[in-house]
Amino acid sequence: MNALVAPTGGKPKRLLIISPNWIGDTVMAQPLLQLLKKQYPDHLIDVMAPGWVAPVLKAMSEVDTVLETSFLHGALQWKERRRFAAVLRQRGYDAAYILSNTIKFALLPWMAGIKKRVGYRGESRYGLINVMHHNDKANPLPMVPFYAALAFPPKQPIKDQLSRLPKPRLSVSDDVRRAAMEEAGLAYDQPLFCFSPGAEFGSKKRWPASHFAELARRILQENPGIQIALLGSAKDAEVCLEIQQMVPELHQLAGKTTLDQAVAIIAGAIGIVSNDSGLLHIASALNRPVFAIYGPTDPDHAPPFSDVSYSFSLRPSCAPCDGRDCPLIHHACMQNILPETIWKPIQPLLTPTVIPPDLEIEVE
Repeated sequence: MNALVAPTGGKPKRLLIISPNWIGDTVMAQPLLQLLKKQYPDHLIDVMAPGWVAPVLKAMSEVDTVLETSFLHGALQWKERRRFAAVLRQRGYDAAYILSNTIKFALLPWMAGIKKRVGYRGESRYGLINVMHHNDKANPLPMVPFYAALAFPPKQPIKDQLSRLPKPRLSVSDDVRRAAMEEAGLAYDQPLFCFSPGAEFGSKKRWPASHFAELARRILQENPGIQIALLGSAKDAEVCLEIQQMVPELHQLAGKTTLDQAVAIIAGAIGIVSNDSGLLHIASALNRPVFAIYGPTDPDHAPPFSDVSYSFSLRPSCAPCDGRDCPLIHHACMQNILPETIWKPIQPLLTPTVIPPDLEIEVE
């Protein structure tokens, strides 16, 4: 492992992480920060990220400063990048870890004169990255080890480290959690269950609204005093409203909370049912009991890591599939995961003495 250079002028030693552009990926990259903090305890870690990812980074104890960007998707914005590179140069980083896979973000550390630039081979990035990692496309790594591998030399097999990799970890204080719940109209002293019915890339990753509604009815029948919150972005409000119309007792919060608030609300939940989405990985990193529903995506590629976690998947032969909607129309990979299947493992959470909170459960 290459030694990092000493700081000059009395400045603290710093590492720069260029975050992925997606919330779930950013959460799954968090173990890399844990590894780097352990390797370089005298370095501060800054993370450069788009504004919509920043709230997740603020819940990572390893992060000293979040440098928010506003670059447009697909645009080079040369003048803006030069200005940002000047800011990076002034902060004096010893190394940069480029997690985004585009040439545009690999340019910034090079322009800033950061000597050690670590990342994966991507869009013509030779020279811009000088500690080059390679991912076997025929046998790609799951997301957590994919990012964690950047903490090790490129030729060191990351599979040898898999059993020792840390889990993604976020933290929220009780005061922040209480404030977020009260602002959202939720009672802090009542049990809370969360649903995340949305998905960023169209309907194919969504469990049917009617299934969410039926599951909510089961939970409320078992425990009438429980609160169930529907979480998501403004894009998810339509499907959440559809569910609430079927079960009016639900708290429809999609599009009504900031990501900071959603993170804090999830931190107070006794469990969450979620499609393969950013909120799923946030809940997992907060170590909340997770009931993850996978249809067209691989549950082994980005699984939950909480102590109590279930992954539900029919592993269809047609997966993974392209496009925003089911190309075969029937959407069987999600339709055929029935509410009863999810309900059975949820029941013990409503009577907490049945399952110890630190018991790890795996479901095929």
